Amino acid sequence: MLTRGKQRFKLKMPGAFVILFILTIVAVIATWVVPSGSYAKLAYNQANSSLQVKQPNGQVEKVPATQKELDKLGVKINIQKFTSGSINQEISIPNTYQRLKQHPAGVDQITSSMVNGTIEAVDIMVFIFVLGGLIGVVRASGAFESGLLALTKKTKGHEFLLIFLVATLMVLGGTLCGIEEEAVAFYPILVPVFIAMGYDSIVCVGAIFLASSIGTAFSTINPFSVVIASNAAGISFTEGLPWRAFGCVVAALFVIGYLYWYSKKVKQNPAASYSYEDRDEFSQKWSVINNDEQQAAFTLRKKIVLALFVAGFPLMVWGVMTQGWWFPKMAASFLAFAILIMILTATGKNGIGEKGVVDAFVNGASSLVGVSLIIGLARGINLILNQGMISDTILDFSSSLVAHMSGPVFIIVMLFIYFVLGFIVPSSSGLAVLSMPILAPLADTVQIPRFVVVTAYQFGQYAMLFLAPTGLVMATLQMLDMKYSHWFKFVWPVVVFLLVFGGGILVAQVLMY
Repeated sequence: MLTRGKQRFKLKMPGAFVILFILTIVAVIATWVVPSGSYAKLAYNQANSSLQVKQPNGQVEKVPATQKELDKLGVKINIQKFTSGSINQEISIPNTYQRLKQHPAGVDQITSSMVNGTIEAVDIMVFIFVLGGLIGVVRASGAFESGLLALTKKTKGHEFLLIFLVATLMVLGGTLCGIEEEAVAFYPILVPVFIAMGYDSIVCVGAIFLASSIGTAFSTINPFSVVIASNAAGISFTEGLPWRAFGCVVAALFVIGYLYWYSKKVKQNPAASYSYEDRDEFSQKWSVINNDEQQAAFTLRKKIVLALFVAGFPLMVWGVMTQGWWFPKMAASFLAFAILIMILTATGKNGIGEKGVVDAFVNGASSLVGVSLIIGLARGINLILNQGMISDTILDFSSSLVAHMSGPVFIIVMLFIYFVLGFIVPSSSGLAVLSMPILAPLADTVQIPRFVVVTAYQFGQYAMLFLAPTGLVMATLQMLDMKYSHWFKFVWPVVVFLLVFGGGILVAQVLMY
């Protein structure tokens, strides 16, 4: 730290946009340094019911969709996983890695990747804009404020109960259906509640993002993580399920206990908050309480508005879990609720009129532009790494690194390999289909079950995703105007716990099998 007289200079952690800009430059440099290479890729072509093999040089070959052909290719996966659609992405074919001509990114790709990443993320961006507009209309109706006043009176003295319930539901959502990006929708409804109860921004992120991610790290039947990874590894997702369920319970108890310790500390002494320096700005942005009793009256119309708003969230969860909804469908459902609420808020006694509700929707959507752009920038980094064709090179190096190790050492090294890969490929399904056909068969060489590698993938990747700017964390922090340094101070004990506890489970699995 440099000092000059009484004035003190210190380095500050840059904001989300600057961090991602720096990482974009680092990614471009990496494409010049790390050798380019690729595995041959395998996909099922539904149009002609054949397997399609794409060689590293780009040549495409069609082969019959039979188990015999898969065995020839060294892909130890049941052919039905492809024909049924359980595996619907390209997978890497083992022992086919080839070095290729270098594909370095140009300086122009620093900015073009940002644009292209934003285009690729347009589905989630539209979802966020619609969500922001919905929030703006509900706020304009006064329903948030009135409902919060009623809730805080009823929960006085039992504030942590709400945190416990939210965190428990998020853990369940994570382990059962992989709620991650969808959790963004819960901040607007829950953050004002936590503020009214005297908590800070970190408690909000902890109860939602941290809890849902710890559930996903210990996925039991999550179709976007453990099911895809198990299919790509050539095993049933039920293998190792009791271990993951046990780990999920223990990890959930740890996270809820950690939240209890931190929230109690902040409640008793607000200055103990890791984000105390930003407390006033955070409260000003998210608090919806004022002292106008007439304005705060919880009328029937406000109750209907709040009921419609809340109803959108279980509908979203139902749609994702049972109907295969993705962001366009989720956005459409929230837009339908927004239109109903706009009609209620614009008309009748004390209605704010057509212009009032439209302005509220537009202002609400515009307040989340920064969050949407963050997601696009993070996608842009992944595009650079993919176009530079260095992900497979890192994967090939990783596979050679763990060859011929003893079982316990093998699986711990595998845990940290996935920790690193989680930064490069933050998508859980993307990393599963990229790595499992290559790394899972290595378990056979050290005589341990393949499901242990699947478990290492879960623990390693999600330990990184609590920290990785290339994942969802930066969008979450941007949404709540939280500094990355504040989040890191809070979350690093959880990352250490996940790696240590997860490593213990992995070694126990190896020794018992």
